[in-house]
Amino acid sequence: MGAVPVVPAPLRSTPSAPSVPDTTDPLVARTVAWFDDAARDLPWRRPDRTPWGVLVSEVMLQQTPVVRVEPVWRVWLERWPTPADLAAAPTADVLRAWDRLGYPRRALRLQQCAGAIVARHDGGVPDDEEALRALPGIGEYTAAAVRAFAFGRRSVVVDTNVRRVLARTLGGTALGAPAPTAAERGLAAGVVPADEATAARWAAASMELGAVVCTARAPRCGACPVADLCAWRAAGHPPDAHAHRRRTQAWHGTDRQVRGRVMAALRAAVEPVPRALLADSGPDQSQVDRCLGGLVEDGLVEQDDAGRYHLPA
Repeated sequence: MGAVPVVPAPLRSTPSAPSVPDTTDPLVARTVAWFDDAARDLPWRRPDRTPWGVLVSEVMLQQTPVVRVEPVWRVWLERWPTPADLAAAPTADVLRAWDRLGYPRRALRLQQCAGAIVARHDGGVPDDEEALRALPGIGEYTAAAVRAFAFGRRSVVVDTNVRRVLARTLGGTALGAPAPTAAERGLAAGVVPADEATAARWAAASMELGAVVCTARAPRCGACPVADLCAWRAAGHPPDAHAHRRRTQAWHGTDRQVRGRVMAALRAAVEPVPRALLADSGPDQSQVDRCLGGLVEDGLVEQDDAGRYHLPA
């Protein structure tokens, strides 16, 4: 799942007024007007947010729902309000604070990203996409999102939600291709308004529309501000042409589940944990060993001279 957007108001002490779209495109104008009234109140959208807070939210929201991210994000920003604070933190503390957000390598990359921001940018998050993409763990989407949502700048922000909105409204299909295509990105770029403030607002609004109205499984077409412009609705809601290529991975018994159990045990431990006490992390001991080896290779877990496991020092 792609990340949920922030309100791209300028970073200043006074709240921003609702935007007036500088565009004649009804898809953009109506979506932005809807967002001005319907946007969810999230902490990384507020006027007192920081670029660092926005960046942290984008990393945490990768494949993780808002309801799980918001409490962790609040604690994280209270504890490490700047990149310098996170860069100086013990890695074990960082992994414990990541808690159950999943994909804990993101926590390591975020700490590495903080260190790079301190070393290369004097501790301030850059607003240039090229500089953002050069940071550890920051890809094309995250760089574009930070530029738009933290700095109110024009960029092409394309996540799963935006892809779905554009596929339906402009392409007439239920969902986009299983993997993003150059054609989709070109379509998205062509819709972005020229005005920076409106472009940033459109990025947030189109993501929000996909997240809460134009959802994958149960779209709320009756609540959609652009329902009469939607090519998919006009075509009678044809089914997903790529349904046979989409696969949902089971969770029970997977390496992801076993790795998560191992990490949970080590987060809760105050001392290194013997291998025998991790045996019940999975039904197959060879799978537990494989997952332990992978966690050590990923830098998420370390093994001491006695063969016990612990979070990185």
